[in-house]
Amino acid sequence: MVDRPKNFGLIGVAGYIAVRHLKAIKDTGNRLLASLDKFDSVGILDSYFPECDFFVEFERFDRHFEKLKRSGTMIDYVSICSPNYLHDSHIRFALRHKADAICEKPVVLNPWNIDALQEIEKETGKKVFTILQTRLHPKIQELKEKIGKTPVKKKYDIDLTYITSRGNWYFFSWKGDIQKSGGVATNIGVHFFDMLGWIFGKVQENTVHLLEYNKAAGYLELENARIRWFLSLDINDIPEQQRAEGKRTYRSVTINGQEIEFSEGFTDLHTLSYKNILEGNGFGLEECRQSIEIVYTIRNARLAALKGDFHPMIKKIL
Repeated sequence: MVDRPKNFGLIGVAGYIAVRHLKAIKDTGNRLLASLDKFDSVGILDSYFPECDFFVEFERFDRHFEKLKRSGTMIDYVSICSPNYLHDSHIRFALRHKADAICEKPVVLNPWNIDALQEIEKETGKKVFTILQTRLHPKIQELKEKIGKTPVKKKYDIDLTYITSRGNWYFFSWKGDIQKSGGVATNIGVHFFDMLGWIFGKVQENTVHLLEYNKAAGYLELENARIRWFLSLDINDIPEQQRAEGKRTYRSVTINGQEIEFSEGFTDLHTLSYKNILEGNGFGLEECRQSIEIVYTIRNARLAALKGDFHPMIKKIL
């Protein structure tokens, strides 16, 4: 017997990341039956699922799920691309409707939200998956394999620098509200912290040297790595040469002074993530825990004095 195509709902279909989910649902041979967003600029649906029902009000979206269920049509998965602070609520919605949830990162903002969601997983028998696509990048997988094969465990010295400049609009949107986005470290850094923790182990120290509305920096020590990190939304932090070339983004990860290049190869990682989830091999809540704990600690940390290990870019700012 051939498995039927899975039925999907999608929350946050007008967001920029939603198109990767639309493509992943289509490329894996499944169907999007219902979508939701408070904004109605969703013409992108025509390219993927023109017959999908669309709602701008959550209450009507919820009612539609009930109508589908009563007519014998079950939603198998709900994909969640909504603002960070709504992820927890929207995951709960999916689980209540007996659907598995596929949520963009960060899956939640607070570590205790993971515990509560795991309880609901037990109650409903449904699962929460998140998109940790960096773990699926071939270069990152090669790096993990190489580190894992090192016979003598040692501390690697890592510098993480990620600057992705944003205009004024950003700070007037939900992303500029630390209560809604989790701030810079959460919004643009959580996938890096997840990747590094996945490769180099558990947290041993988490120190914050800089925490502002548009940039943050600190020192993170893992079992097998000492990491100096700097994250920024400020175009003035882009190195002069790259800025002169008109670039608005700068990303650098060095390990023991050697640059790790993985800028390319992200195109189809959401589709690969969906394939893994549909095969029962997706990343669940427990895999997310450490990165959520890291960014929560950063967001609530007291700033430490500049001594010992700190990112060199901080001196240009302070």
